[in-house]
Amino acid sequence: MPKLAQETKAERRRELIDAARRCLEAGAFQTLTVDDVCAEAGVSKGAFYGYFDQKLDLLLALLDEEVASMRALMRGLEESSPSAVERLRGFARAMVARGDDLSGLQIQAELWIQTATEPVVRQRWVEAVQERRQVLRGWIEDAISSGELAEIPANAFAAILLALGDGLSLHAGLDPTAFRWPNVARALDALLDGIRRS
Repeated sequence: MPKLAQETKAERRRELIDAARRCLEAGAFQTLTVDDVCAEAGVSKGAFYGYFDQKLDLLLALLDEEVASMRALMRGLEESSPSAVERLRGFARAMVARGDDLSGLQIQAELWIQTATEPVVRQRWVEAVQERRQVLRGWIEDAISSGELAEIPANAFAAILLALGDGLSLHAGLDPTAFRWPNVARALDALLDGIRRS
């Protein structure tokens, strides 16, 4: 049997990940089966196991994508804005923009759920959150040093920004009508404006 080219293998793996993402728009990871993902992707169960050893590996692949996406976002903000406050504002706006991604909200909720029972998910999620908090803390410290922000505990404010993003995503997953994302964006802008140094 001929081996698949690397590019084809990467494409097929991508199809399975995308299929899982679509499936998660309609239900929880707990109830998602390998058969569901294979049916959505139009591949055999054997094909699935050529790319993933178990269903959990699929969630880890989704986590890796979420981490890579956030890294790229934060790197882009760093490269595009010399103002630390504008980087923070861009980060807050990006968190709000993610509210339109139903599968992304569901995946984030699933990651939080799985941290309670899956040590590997917990460890990788902890590492991702620590990395984000460190970057945000650096931006906040830069903003304080440059006089853009008032003296505030940088690590605590970084944790607050992360918790707001995660918490709002989880709330939106529970009740999409609980609040309007544009209003959240306005409130976050007001929060940042409120701690700017006059």
